[in-house]
Amino acid sequence: MNMALLFDDDFVATDRVVLRGRRLEHIRSVLGASSGDQLSVGRVNGQMGLGEVVSLTDSRAELIVVLNQQPPAPLPLTLMLAMPRPKMFRRILQTSATLGVKDIWLINSYKVEKSFWQTPWLSDENLRENMTLGLEQAKDTAMPRLHIRKLFKPFVEDELPALLQGKRALVAHPGTSTPCPTHVNSPTALCIGPEGGFTPYEVGKLEEAGCQSVHLGPRILRMETAVPVLVSRLFDACL
Repeated sequence: MNMALLFDDDFVATDRVVLRGRRLEHIRSVLGASSGDQLSVGRVNGQMGLGEVVSLTDSRAELIVVLNQQPPAPLPLTLMLAMPRPKMFRRILQTSATLGVKDIWLINSYKVEKSFWQTPWLSDENLRENMTLGLEQAKDTAMPRLHIRKLFKPFVEDELPALLQGKRALVAHPGTSTPCPTHVNSPTALCIGPEGGFTPYEVGKLEEAGCQSVHLGPRILRMETAVPVLVSRLFDACL
């Protein structure tokens, strides 16, 4: 935790917060903080700054906060992911938030097992927790927006064309002839399939909607590897 992310219910006054649970444990056990120490803090979807510890016990930490810094700029990226395996999902979500992705769509694919959609990691509480962990790692406050679409064809036909307007649209697919571009740094939509990629039918539908198929070379990567590799190729802000 490189920064403690603050939520509205943490505030007991305009410039004071009380922290408990995971953040308190980190302050006490990892940072070894004591009264008078200053910590990096940021208010969700707001500014960042410093918090001074004024009280620290086994059950709570009270800080006076000064928020006067802007968070880093978001990436101009709409990221669409075939629903990953649950054991990978939380890591991918944290990584995406750390990289500065603010618009994330979870979509279906033929190779996505139905059981993936039943994971408890998709609960609102767990989604917020994992995106929070990613933001705290990067020292960012802007919470990503996450959308879930469990039907592939209606999403691609009815919603995707509008999402792609004004963006460079790409679908990462092994075996295509065009390498993924670099240094794009402009509004981009990126689709990443499940392990082994989208089916030919799905790639065709994505291309009909306006996506260009691109590859990362002959090696087949896990999604948790492909996400940071693709995003860092596209945006200099990740270098």
